[in-house]
Amino acid sequence: MYRLEYPWLLALLPLPLLIYWLLPPYKEAQDSLRLTFFHYISAKLGLTPEPGAVVPKTNWLQKILAPICWALIILALARPQFVEPPIEKIQPGRDLMLALDISQSMETPDFRTPDGKRMRRVDAVKQVVSEFIRKRKNDRIGLIVFGQAAYPVTPFTLDHDAGLKILGQTDAGMAGPQTMIGDAIGLAIKEFQNSEAKDRVLILLTDGNDTGSRMPPRKAAEIAAQNHITIQVVGLGDPRATGEDKVDYAALNQIASATGGQVFHGENRAELEKAYATLDKITPQNFKTLSYQPRRELFMIPLAAAVLLLTAYHILMLLGSLLIRLFSRRRESDETATSDVFKVHV
Repeated sequence: MYRLEYPWLLALLPLPLLIYWLLPPYKEAQDSLRLTFFHYISAKLGLTPEPGAVVPKTNWLQKILAPICWALIILALARPQFVEPPIEKIQPGRDLMLALDISQSMETPDFRTPDGKRMRRVDAVKQVVSEFIRKRKNDRIGLIVFGQAAYPVTPFTLDHDAGLKILGQTDAGMAGPQTMIGDAIGLAIKEFQNSEAKDRVLILLTDGNDTGSRMPPRKAAEIAAQNHITIQVVGLGDPRATGEDKVDYAALNQIASATGGQVFHGENRAELEKAYATLDKITPQNFKTLSYQPRRELFMIPLAAAVLLLTAYHILMLLGSLLIRLFSRRRESDETATSDVFKVHV
């Protein structure tokens, strides 16, 4: 798309005409000699003097080129530009960290597929979380897995395909048999330290209770709250189980409430899908679209055209003047030669 940066400058186009019509002609006083027989001398010389003043004459080429060059200069001053299609960039306003429990208990095949077949907890989680990630196109998402220790898998990134690929390669037991919830929260706090997003959310999924983290989960949650991190907790599995496999919802409630988050139950696949669907609603995508339209300056085209026209005109006038002088000299030489011949004959 073509546009003018300063289109109001086109109002200057009729300025030369206004100056011509409104301002008086330029006058210059010069010394002169009054001759009573001036008309007699001019008649003998074959000259026709202008009465009262000498007015410089213009040729037809000047009359054509002057308005054209003036229009080109004004057009250049108006800064013509070619505006290219806009380039849009998404600037995320929220960073999401997903902390997934892949302890040994995630091997338990107590989830069922829609057709009734049994499936492992970890497989159900990977399917539901993958769908959740695909919906969050404009959020930077990071991934932490934890068991006996917590490990950063992917940093905050908009390259969700890479995160999904790595998520598909994780499996239960890869991080050890135990569940270190406090360590996972502590690692997430560290990952958020380099985040400039105003909205920071940690979605913590676990199917057990903490089994000896170096930092107690409640203390880790308080530190997270101080760093403006909201923790949303998804409890997985049967709360009626015993031992380390039992989901400690009381402890999970303490973690979530310390940061202003909520606890969701994912006792089966349907409940797990519902939990992440709710999370998707209560944490709407927060982003800003930055739009930039590259512009190419074109003022040099009319400016160059004006310069070339003026240069060509002056070159043409110079050549014309040289030709006239050349013909004049040749004619004078011919006349002199003719005169000499006449004298010889006489």
